Amino acid sequence: MHLSDEEKAMYDGRDGPAVQKAMDLLVRYGEALGAERLVETRNVCATITSTTPFQRDFAQTRGGMDAVFSEFSLDSQEVVPIPKFKVFTSHLQLGFDPGQPERMGIDTQTLQFYERSERHAAGLGAQIMNTCTPYQVGNVPTRGEHCAWMESSAVVYCNSVLGARTNTEGRESCGAAMLTARIPDWGYHRDENRHATHLVELDVEVESVQDWGLLGYFIGEQVQSGVPVVHRREGFGRAPNLPRLKHFGAAAASSGGVELFHLVGITPEAPTLDHALGGKKPIEVLRYGPAERRAAYERLNTTAREAEIQYVMLGCPHYTIEQIWEAAQLLEGRRLHPDVQLWIFTPRAIKALADRSGHTRIIEAAGGVLMTDSCSAMSRAVPPGTRAVALDSAKQAHYLPAILGVQAWFGSTAECIEAACTGRWQGGLK
Repeated sequence: MHLSDEEKAMYDGRDGPAVQKAMDLLVRYGEALGAERLVETRNVCATITSTTPFQRDFAQTRGGMDAVFSEFSLDSQEVVPIPKFKVFTSHLQLGFDPGQPERMGIDTQTLQFYERSERHAAGLGAQIMNTCTPYQVGNVPTRGEHCAWMESSAVVYCNSVLGARTNTEGRESCGAAMLTARIPDWGYHRDENRHATHLVELDVEVESVQDWGLLGYFIGEQVQSGVPVVHRREGFGRAPNLPRLKHFGAAAASSGGVELFHLVGITPEAPTLDHALGGKKPIEVLRYGPAERRAAYERLNTTAREAEIQYVMLGCPHYTIEQIWEAAQLLEGRRLHPDVQLWIFTPRAIKALADRSGHTRIIEAAGGVLMTDSCSAMSRAVPPGTRAVALDSAKQAHYLPAILGVQAWFGSTAECIEAACTGRWQGGLK
């Protein structure tokens, strides 16, 4: 791998042992990927803090929070002092909501250790966003900007909607990038890998958040780790907004491994179909019509059997302020069924806005809870006695049954709110 003079100096230890170990990790990582050089990045999104009893015990026996970062973010068994980060770094979601520890089954020791870990990360320069949607709360890279991001739904949004450039990184490569401002130049950092490989021709109109989730789920299954371009001869009608694009990308990244998609006439690298394809023929042309839409819906509801609902979870990926406003409108003047709990997950910053706007009050008056920092799949937490869950997220419907063994009903937000208030699932594909 070719290193610049600046990179050689970091690799040789000029900036201390932590940066040296970070450079060694990046060189080994890049060579394994076939990268010929590193690319500069000034934007990292990753998990930094620690929330497990194992990490707590590790910190107590091995040398504090520097030991945790050395082991889990630098792949180093040697404990080295961690300097402040060189790049703008955003912290992603957690395994629980620190403001609702009892609701999520978190003990006092774990909460106190997390708070210590958060202070340490903030002291190094991390922005404590605690969300899977950093682009909603201040981290919005520009087209062509090189990033190092974790979290599949964030990565696909970053690449596709914003036109920035990142691969799906891990905690270690992101930890190294924080200290060096470098990441291997491979995959979606390079022009030649950003062209579409598969063409998806739409034979139906895609309008609602549910529609976009179903389309994303179908595409992910079909193209796996390919790059789809979605085209409709009649056009898309109303352009999809942030929630629709968020749910579309998250679904495609869940049923497959999609990290980049193009929508002709909508996303920044697809002004035309030919431009998205890079002048080449697609590997495969897929069609998405009523039959495919129905099949995707049925696959997402394969685990659902009981109509009685005990739990409704909204906010995967984390809800936007628009989605919270919509949920509050649907709930205003109503009450949840006594046997149902409603948890809505959002970033801390957006919850503060919802608090000020009165949405939280409406949700809580109905019996629901607005939560932050996590989701049921990340926290592995649902209300006690939960057998069947209602969800408006294809991503959560894909993961939660496998993680917790619950039944999942997938549908629209309105159907989920109705289930929360009646205690029964009455949805169905329109």
